[in-house]
Amino acid sequence: MKYLLQFDFPFSGPFGDAFFNAMQDLAKDIATEPGLVSKIWTENEETQEAGGIYVFDNLDDANRYLKKHSERLQSFGITDINAKVFNINEELSAICHAKLD
Repeated sequence: MKYLLQFDFPFSGPFGDAFFNAMQDLAKDIATEPGLVSKIWTENEETQEAGGIYVFDNLDDANRYLKKHSERLQSFGITDINAKVFNINEELSAICHAKLD
């Protein structure tokens, strides 16, 4: 079974190319997280939000990363963090073209 971890939080930027440039090192670090299958980075300049959708191959690593990233965001002064872990129904997700490997 795989697990989805969803984060969103208030974010005043940067966005777009500047976001890419600012976050490359963090992305490389996140890519080495134990149990991580993938991450989709999210941003919305209009609503001043950012976040991510993560897929982990086990619940322990998903919960560990939830704690780690929540603490990281709080250290940056970010509050109102919304974070949840979900079980992924892999069979239904595959019908809808999900790539979970």
